[in-house]
Amino acid sequence: MSENTMTVAKAMVECLKAEGVKHVFGYPGAAICPFYDELITSGIEHILVRHEVNAGHEASGYARITGRAGVCVATSGPGALNLITAIATAYMDSIPIVAITGQVNSDQIGRDVFQEADITGSAEPFVKHSYIVKDPASICDVIKKAFYIAETGRPGPVLIDVPMDVQLMETEFMYPETVEIRSYKPTTEGNKLQIKRVADTISKAQRPVICAGGGVFLSDAKQGLAELAHRCDIPVINTMMGISNMDMSDPLYFGMIGMHGVKAANHAVKNCDLLILLGARMGDRAVVAIRNNKKMQVVHIDIDPAEIGKNLDVNTPVVGDIRRILCQLLEIIPEMKHTDWVNELDGVRKQTASVPAAKEGTVCPKSFIEELNRQLPKDSIIVADVGQNQIWTANNIRLTEGRFMTAGGMGTMGYSLPAAIGAKKATPERTVIAMCGDGSLQMQFMELATAIQHNINVKIIVFVNSALGMVRELQEKIYERETAVDLTGSPRFDIIAEAYGIKAENITDISQAEAAISNMLASEKPYLLQVFVDREERTII
Repeated sequence: MSENTMTVAKAMVECLKAEGVKHVFGYPGAAICPFYDELITSGIEHILVRHEVNAGHEASGYARITGRAGVCVATSGPGALNLITAIATAYMDSIPIVAITGQVNSDQIGRDVFQEADITGSAEPFVKHSYIVKDPASICDVIKKAFYIAETGRPGPVLIDVPMDVQLMETEFMYPETVEIRSYKPTTEGNKLQIKRVADTISKAQRPVICAGGGVFLSDAKQGLAELAHRCDIPVINTMMGISNMDMSDPLYFGMIGMHGVKAANHAVKNCDLLILLGARMGDRAVVAIRNNKKMQVVHIDIDPAEIGKNLDVNTPVVGDIRRILCQLLEIIPEMKHTDWVNELDGVRKQTASVPAAKEGTVCPKSFIEELNRQLPKDSIIVADVGQNQIWTANNIRLTEGRFMTAGGMGTMGYSLPAAIGAKKATPERTVIAMCGDGSLQMQFMELATAIQHNINVKIIVFVNSALGMVRELQEKIYERETAVDLTGSPRFDIIAEAYGIKAENITDISQAEAAISNMLASEKPYLLQVFVDREERTII
C-alpha cells in the first residue's frame, strides 16, 4: 500500500491544508463525522457555530478580509439545508466560499432515509458550481477545482457534497498543482481598444463620476481607483457594497447612491454626463437614482460580462479584472481637472439637514455614529446588518483605511455578528464591530457563544426601537398603516449578553456615548452596547 493511500476524509483535510486553509466554520453531524475525525489532528482550527447558516456567514466574513475562499462545513439533511441562505447571500454579493456537506451513504441516496436532502439540487440556483463526490479517486481534483472556481473570475460559492461511505473509502492522495477546466475561462485582461475608448470618453467628459461597487474589493483595486480619481479629478460615489473602497474623508468622495443614499451622490448621477461603473452590478436600489438622466454616457467595467448592460444601458463595456484594467487605463490617460463639477457636488454635500434633538431616553443614530467615528481606529472593520441600522451606518460611518461590509444583494438579516466573527478571525489585530437592530440581533445572538468559546473579540452595537423599523417605514409609505412589525416582548440584550459572560452597557442619552464607546473599544473581550432609539426615527434625515 502506498504511503499516499488514505481515506477520502483524510484526503479532504489534506486538500484543505494544501490550499492554505487555517480555519473552518461548521457544525458536525453523523454524515460528516469521518471528516471531523480527521480534522482533529490537522492543525486546522475549527470554529463551532451555533447554527449552520452562521457557518456560511462566518466563512463569508473571513473571505472578504483574506481574499481567499472561506470554508464552511455541515452535515446532511437539515444541516446542509440551513447553509442555503448563507450560500445565496455569498452568491449575490460575489463572495468566495467553499461549502462542504456530508451526505447519506451512496446506496441510500433517493430513498428518503434519515437526514437525506438533495443539497446539490436545492442549492443549484445559488452556487457557481456544485459537486457530489461518488468516486473516491476524484476528491483531490474536485477540491482543487472548487477553490479555483470560487476564487477566480466573479467569485462565489461552490458546494461539495460527500456521502459518508465515500468519506470512509480509500484513495491515493495527489493534489493537483494546476487547474484546467475547458468550459471555464474567465477574462482578466481588458480589451486594449475598449480601454482606449474609455480614456477618450473620460477626456471629453465635463461632468464625469465614478460609481465604485464591491468588485473593487474583490479585485484589490482600491489603489487604482484612488489614483484614477485624483489624476482625472473625478468624483467617486459608491453602491452599498462598495462603501469604504475609497478613503471616506477624501474630498473627491461623495457617499452612497440609491434610494437610501445621500443627496450629493444622487445629485451626481442625475447630473453627470459620464458614469463610470467599476465592479457594480447596479441593482434596483441603485438604478432608481439614475433612470432620469438620459444625457449621460455609461462606461461599465466588470469581470462578469453578464452584468454589463443587464440593468442599465451601456455605451462602452469592458470585461476583465478591474485592477488590471485600471492599470492599463492609467498608462494612457492624462491628468485633467473638473473643478466646477467637484465644487458643485461639494456644495450639495454641505447642504445637510440639521439633526433634530432626540427625545428623552433615546439617542439619534447619526449623532451616535459620529461619536463612534471620532474614536474608531482608522483600520476598523464595520459589519452592518440589514434594516434601518444598515442605512444609518452606511450613510454616517467614516472609514479612512477600514472596511465596511454588509449583506447587499440578498439583504440577509442576521448577517452582521457571524460575519464579524469571521472577519475578526481573519485579522485578530483589527477592531471589528457588528452593527445591528433589535430585530436582526434576535436572528443571530446565539453566536455570542461562538465568540466566547473561541475567544473572538468582536464588538456588538444594537439599535433598539422595538420595531422592524425598515418594514414599518415601507408600510407607512405604501399602505399607510403598519402590521406585524411590533417587537414588544423582545429581551433585554444587556442581560442576554451578560448571560453569555459578555460585558454590556445601555445608552439612553448621547452624553453617555463617549464613555461607553471608549469602554467598548478598550475591552479585550467581546462587548455589547445597547443604544435606545426613538421608534419614530427614520432612515432619511
